[in-house]
Amino acid sequence: MNSVELDLEEISKLLSDHRYIADDKIITTIYLSLKLEKPILIEGPPGTGKTELPKAISKALDRDFYRIQCYEGITFEQIVGEWNYQKQLMNLEISRIKDLDEDIFQEEYFIKRPLLSAFINKNPSIILIDEIDKADEEVESFLLQALGEKQITVNDLGTYDLRNDLMVIMTSNSQRILLDETKDRCLYLYIDYPSFEREMEIVKSQVPDASSELIEKVVKIIHKIREMSLMKKPSIRATIDWVKTLLVFKKDEIDDETINRTIGVVLKNQEDKEKVSKHLFK
Repeated sequence: MNSVELDLEEISKLLSDHRYIADDKIITTIYLSLKLEKPILIEGPPGTGKTELPKAISKALDRDFYRIQCYEGITFEQIVGEWNYQKQLMNLEISRIKDLDEDIFQEEYFIKRPLLSAFINKNPSIILIDEIDKADEEVESFLLQALGEKQITVNDLGTYDLRNDLMVIMTSNSQRILLDETKDRCLYLYIDYPSFEREMEIVKSQVPDASSELIEKVVKIIHKIREMSLMKKPSIRATIDWVKTLLVFKKDEIDDETINRTIGVVLKNQEDKEKVSKHLFK
């Protein structure tokens, strides 16, 4: 079935089948993105599943997946592509020796990076522009222009038109304020830490061998920990890893000794560990 024809319930089921438990807000945003052909901008705390969502959508909707991992100083070449100078020089030398006239500004000499690869892919695709707030405004503007015009121009090579139904998802941790143009063109989705019930479902989908009682106890503790003022609050992945750890130790209960022994799975710095220990064991 064409993904544009999917209704809300079908999207929810497809994601669930691929072990991503989405709430109504997430499902509605995906549905509208498909119907309106608009990018999605996702913000929220680290560890809430922002990056996992586009991966799950890719699997659920059977779309090819591309990813641009943004960082400070990322360039046009690292997003679109760059000339293979070594191959160009080598072929120039061969042409000189054989007295040939070789055009080294052809596609075979160009190394394609994620954005161009996603554009020219023939299959329906999804591209994740991860942590776009780490890239500078010039790169953000370029991405906005390319996606808006559905064209990418490469000097000495030409202009490439978008060749597939490309779904675009951007994530941001709000390290800098994004351009108004970016926000205006996107559907906005804020993914917070999940509710108790949703996190129970998420963990059960990822660790089906764990009992509901054990998952409930772990999730309760995780939610208590997240209420504290910490340097880094536990991610959903940390909850899952903690349950898996308890299964390794063949634990059905989570007593003070077990918490103390395994808390390093959840908390990643000593200051947080000491603060949580004082709170939980007082």
